[in-house]
Amino acid sequence: MKIAALLSGGVDSSVAVHLLCEQGYRPDLFYIKIGMDDDGYSCPQEEDLEIVQAMARRYGLTYDVVDLQKDYWDNVVAYTIDKVRRGFTPNPDVMCNRLIKFGAFDQKVGHLYDKTATGHYATVIEEDGRSWLGTTPDPVKDQTDFLAQLTGLQVAHSMFPIGKMAKGEVRRIAEEAKLPSAHRKDSQGICFLGKINYNQFIERFLGTKEGPIVEIETGKVLGHHQGFWFHTIGQRKGLYLSGGPWFVVKKDIDENIIYVSKGYQPEAQMKDELLMRDMHWITLNPYETPTTVFPVTDEEVPVLFKIRHVAELRSGRLNRRADDSYFLKMDQKTNGVAPGQFCVIYTPDGRICLGSGEIAYY
Repeated sequence: MKIAALLSGGVDSSVAVHLLCEQGYRPDLFYIKIGMDDDGYSCPQEEDLEIVQAMARRYGLTYDVVDLQKDYWDNVVAYTIDKVRRGFTPNPDVMCNRLIKFGAFDQKVGHLYDKTATGHYATVIEEDGRSWLGTTPDPVKDQTDFLAQLTGLQVAHSMFPIGKMAKGEVRRIAEEAKLPSAHRKDSQGICFLGKINYNQFIERFLGTKEGPIVEIETGKVLGHHQGFWFHTIGQRKGLYLSGGPWFVVKKDIDENIIYVSKGYQPEAQMKDELLMRDMHWITLNPYETPTTVFPVTDEEVPVLFKIRHVAELRSGRLNRRADDSYFLKMDQKTNGVAPGQFCVIYTPDGRICLGSGEIAYY
């Protein structure tokens, strides 16, 4: 079987390659280049490539660098800037997986191979004659929520060699095999930013626009900000107000007003329902195609769901509306609910990730 392995320079993808080689495969290694070097916005590519080259030498494999900078900036970065401009909270990592790692790469290279292997914590479950995106035993490291915009064809073409492992086991294998990335820290944040501050990046594209910071209870102007796009609900740092602590509790996008409160209570921002639009079902739409994996028998269907910043899967009931949007009632109040983010839907047993929709409001 011909396998294209995406190697990032991190420990997860390195162990994935190691396991493939132990199983007798000879994958071709590929490093995806997305950072814009000439603009100063890039990943730590030099160190990444050193590890990719070391892995290729160690296992006698070929490696190549696939330049997807334009694809990334025309799609993922443009999506991010558009969402921020409109006051939403985007998730560029989700779109990067769909459009770049499993999209543009496949169009340029991956389609020449039987499978594309990555170091994601996910599994592929073959059931009912279809390929489904399955979860992993390590709920903290499970990455199916970042893969929830993939298509069924993309899942069927994928391999996740470390998918059934916990992070500790992956580290142990890397150390025992003396892999060059064994002690490298996990990457954090948005890759294309490199060492650039997020606000500096946003300012480059959206500029600044002064607006008032208003105490929500009294309507008193406490200070000024440089643009609502620099602030998020629940934010405490970066307001530069005296007499605090102050928290961002509301944003008026049209008037460029940030509302704050000293008496902010996290519970006040917790929600028990939300609406999703542009619902994306990975393998199939269970409301239109019957399946034993996720049978839809009533208007309200029990599901598990996940929202960014919430570590565990939570239970709720999903209802399809006439306009093809989906209403989710949560069994317990949940924080971190923000328009523009994705709500990821799972089977009631948490075994299969069914898809995701963009939160329209809460």
